[in-house]
Formats: sequence, C-alpha cells, structure tokens
Amino acid sequence: MRRVITYGTFDLLHYGHINILRRAKELGDYLIVALSTDEFNEKEKGKKTYFPYEKRKQLLEAIRYVDLVIPENSWGQKNTDIDEFKCDVFVMGDDWKGRFDFLKDKCEVVYLSRTPEISTTKIKEDLQLHTK
Repeated sequence: MRRVITYGTFDLLHYGHINILRRAKELGDYLIVALSTDEFNEKEKGKKTYFPYEKRKQLLEAIRYVDLVIPENSWGQKNTDIDEFKCDVFVMGDDWKGRFDFLKDKCEVVYLSRTPEISTTKIKEDLQLHTK
C-alpha cells in the first residue's frame, strides 16, 4: 500500500482544497492529512481560523479522498509522521516548493500546483470588501 501525507489548515474549505486532496490521493492508496491545530495556527503560523480544529477535521473526514486526519502540532513533526505512518509520498502545494526537500531521504516529495483563482486568503479578503 502506497501511503501519502499532506499538511494544512484547511479553513474555509473550498474547491482548491478538494483539488489538492484529489491529486494527492491519486499518488497513492491511502491519504493522511495532518491538520494544523488551533494552537499551532495561532502560535506558530500567526493565523486565526474561522472554524475550530474539530469542525475542520469533520469536514476533511467527510471527503472521500481522505483516509485519516491527524493533528499537526509543530513544524518538526513531519519527520516523525513519515516514519510512524510509513509514508511513501509527502505532498504540499507548490507555494512551499523546495522547503521540504530535506524529506527526500525518507520519501518522495511532491509539490502540486495550486488552483490559482481560489484561496482562503482571497475568500477572506473578498468577504472584507463586501462588508464595508
């Protein structure tokens, strides 16, 4: 069984997220999503999510491409997750290109192109414009 892992916040879930998850799943048989916790988002990423961790987790678990959702608590857990879950492929969006190449000695590292016209940041910006 070929195992794939990806990481993200997945707040305000949209079709760009679905595209990445679908394409990640196509690289293997089993897709693990490490979902950033609320604490990790606030303290390390400097982000406040709209939906709390448990709601974002429920949404991801409802997507047919996702086999398992685990919490992401720190930047450094990628090494241990790959070992613990015996992952063959590590996937991230191409906005992270090159940043995780250090994992290539453990597994294949793939950077997938993002859906250019959509992002959570863009949704939040558009909503701000509409409320003014």
